[in-house]
Amino acid sequence: MNKVLDTREAIAGISLIPESAPFDTEQRAWLNGFFAGMTGIEEMMAQGGGEFDAAVAQPEIEEEEDFPWHDDMLSIDERMELAADKPQERKLMAAMAQLDCGTCGYLCQTYAEAIATGEETNLTLCTPGGKETAKMVKKLVKLGGDVAVKSTTNESAAEDGYSRKNPFTAKLIKSEKLTGDASNKDVRHVEIDLSGSDLTYEVGDALGLIPTNCPELVDQILSFCQCDDKAAAAERLLAYDLSTATEELCELIQSKATQPNDIERARQLAEEDDQLDELDVLDFLQLFSACKITVDQLINTLTELNPRLYSIASSLKAHPDQVHLTVGKVTYEKNNRTWKGVASTFLADRVEEGSPLKVFVQASHGFTVPADDSSPMIMVGPGTGIAPFLSFLQERQVRKAGGKNWLFFGDQKSATDFLYEDQLTAWRDDGLLTRLDTAFSRDQTDKIYVQDRLHENGAELFSWLENGGSFFVCGDASRMAKDVDTALHEILESQGKMSASDAKAYVKELKDTGRYSRDVY
Repeated sequence: MNKVLDTREAIAGISLIPESAPFDTEQRAWLNGFFAGMTGIEEMMAQGGGEFDAAVAQPEIEEEEDFPWHDDMLSIDERMELAADKPQERKLMAAMAQLDCGTCGYLCQTYAEAIATGEETNLTLCTPGGKETAKMVKKLVKLGGDVAVKSTTNESAAEDGYSRKNPFTAKLIKSEKLTGDASNKDVRHVEIDLSGSDLTYEVGDALGLIPTNCPELVDQILSFCQCDDKAAAAERLLAYDLSTATEELCELIQSKATQPNDIERARQLAEEDDQLDELDVLDFLQLFSACKITVDQLINTLTELNPRLYSIASSLKAHPDQVHLTVGKVTYEKNNRTWKGVASTFLADRVEEGSPLKVFVQASHGFTVPADDSSPMIMVGPGTGIAPFLSFLQERQVRKAGGKNWLFFGDQKSATDFLYEDQLTAWRDDGLLTRLDTAFSRDQTDKIYVQDRLHENGAELFSWLENGGSFFVCGDASRMAKDVDTALHEILESQGKMSASDAKAYVKELKDTGRYSRDVY
């Protein structure tokens, strides 16, 4: 008994509860005793009798894994090199775009792990990574061998609420053209009715859209396929990705072709990724028009259309039961015909007002207005990158937030491409927008971009950051976002009198504290 008492007294001198924890002396003593019992200290001391090293009582804390490739400013080659000696799931993670944007329905790490375990069999969900990510993921899966595919039979039934696997059938309110007739672009303001869904979203979130293909494209593809029921076949093909000819399609042609030249050409295309990347399904089938395949055979080589995510351009507080988008319609000439962006032309041309469309909300990961309404915001959103900042400003207006707001917007020509000009200038005039700086690249001989405006206002921008401002960027990842990031580092060096390494550390601190956030694609 005395030995046990001595043991308890000894335990009292061992603190398993940090001094900073919000407990008084009595509570801390009781918790120390409780956790000592849980970890077996009391029994060990009672049985061993001798001195006990308190260090062994501390629970082992797993060291946080370092992901040096998890940086969207690195190229895919640089990322793969950093993960070269890592396990399969980490190599797969390095192949992703590193944006944690949620486009795939996961984060970069969890999507990679789902592929590695076989829980996810769609290897093309990383939209921001595009073809280079898809090709690398397929290569890694092939090199890694077969994975144990887990059953997903009841996956849809297990969904609670609306999601990418169980989207809500909303209605289009309107798709209104924002750009002038003389513009090189066709940008739409899209409004969607969410009535009856109970769907909620926060500013900074994205709306997932399940589009369908252009019926004309489907009809052209079907002219190269054998089918008994053309209408049923067309309905099926509306939901499959027709934008890229696949290696599996090459293999199908090799197995079905009767002409030696066709067999050899299909084999060469399968080996030459760059050439295959330039062909969609229609282009490919036109090359092999002598080879007849069935619709079922074709579909077996394709993947279903992935949802498209659009930054939400509205605040639910300002527009109950609605969600707004800013969508650039994509069309271009290639291989002697017009190619169409699936989702953008779907919204612009193929869905009429009042017609149904399937949607879901994809939550953002830290890209939202500051929690502190008095905190300054700096927003850089050229082109359709303006979308989330419309929602930010609407949110702050409804909340009567007192923080200063500064927007940098840019496009080609002020006369035709100043998106939401009336709304933005009204916000500037009534004080919601403290500053509005624009950069229209083609209004003068020397092109001016948003990063140039950042440099011109470097001293004030640095002052805003020093006073707790948050820095947000939305838009093109490949060029604009990188140029803006470079400009930010240069401004910190010049205005903050920092070395390059100090500027880098400053930016890292902004990111770590959520004050530098990007929504790029």
